[in-house]
Order: sequence, then structure tokens, then C-alpha cells
Amino acid sequence: MTSVTQTCRDLSELTAATQTACQLLFQECFKAGIVDIFITETYRSQARQNYLYEQGRTRPGQVVTWTRNSNHTSRRAWDIAVAPPRNLYDISTLSKVGAIAKKLGIEWGGYWEAGKYDAPHFEIPTTWKIPAGYKLEGQVIVPTSSAVRVQLIVEDKPQQTEKDDDIMKFTSTTAKAAVRDYIQQAVDKKVIDKSWLEKFDNGTMTSGDFEGLKIIIAQRSA
Repeated sequence: MTSVTQTCRDLSELTAATQTACQLLFQECFKAGIVDIFITETYRSQARQNYLYEQGRTRPGQVVTWTRNSNHTSRRAWDIAVAPPRNLYDISTLSKVGAIAKKLGIEWGGYWEAGKYDAPHFEIPTTWKIPAGYKLEGQVIVPTSSAVRVQLIVEDKPQQTEKDDDIMKFTSTTAKAAVRDYIQQAVDKKVIDKSWLEKFDNGTMTSGDFEGLKIIIAQRSA
């Protein structure tokens, strides 16, 4: 039997829809450049919920929950935090995640009224489905530790061999260096993944790749 003091961070303990919702949220956060968040709790037994509710009331400590009836117990909720060097519950970061969650039909505790306000908390209704226009685009790494960053791993799809004419070519080393520096700066700012720089250095980046990359950088830097 799990102890009431033990925190569960296992995503698989949530309902299938909740797992998908959580992965989708972390995917969209990754695409928005928010990679320093991690799961602090998923499923919570009713006994643990009661134990937490008693804290600050019949048991010493700071109040940590306003209710005995949490969707953590119905496996439809999860809590997150922010990795160092930021504050564990950095409201600037959590607000950005909350705004993304709203677009996905995921409820954020940061929008709740006073007395119920719970910035680290996210949950879904029983009717939740992936909203139109969104999908899981690959394997989403949802961290359960501050030592791990959010990742999106998209497998390369089989495609026709690119023609030599599609590969980026440069008329001067100066122009090539300028483009590389542009990509390097975006990587350093964590606007894009370093795999883009590797693609450029390997000589496999196409003109189409670069045009798309410029759009991504512009959107994420806005």
C-alpha cells in the first residue's frame, strides 16, 4: 500500500485521455520554448488527498489544498513546477503554460477564484478530446525531475532523396558564416533545438528548411 506521504509522478497512473492531454500540453510548451517545467504529482489516492487537506487544519503545516474532492483522485489532474534557477512556482512561467492549456481545453488552477487558486495544477473534464488543429507530433518527453528538460522527438518520415538543387548553397564563405551564426544564436537562446545547427553543418539543410526555420525563430522570439 502506498504511503499517504509518498508523491506519485507516474503519468501512466492517469487516465488515457489525461495522459494525452498532459503530453499535448508539454509538446506545445516545448514548441513555445518552455522546456524547464516538470511533473510533481499525478495520481493521488483519497487517503493522501485527505492527509494533505488536514495539513494546516487538524495537522501542523502550511495549507496545501482547499478540497478533499480533487481530480487527482480520479486520475484526471497533474501538478507541475519550474526547474532552477527560477523559483519552483515561478508565476511568469506557470501563466504562460496556463495560457497554452486554455487553448487546449485543459483547465488551469491559476484561473480559479481566490480560495481555490492553484497555479501548479492542471486538469481535464471527462469529455476532453484533442482540439481541432492539434495532434501529438512525436514522442513527448514529460520530465518528472528538474534535471530533465521537455523534449519532442519526431521520427524522420521516409521521403524521397533530396535533389542536390534543394540543398542550400552559398556563393561566399561570408554568407555561409552569417547564416550559421544566425542559427547558432537561436540555439544559444534555446529558441530552436541544436539539431538544426547539426543539419546545417552536415550540409543537409534545404532552402525550404531554412525558410521554415526563419518563421519558427520569428514566432518564438516574438
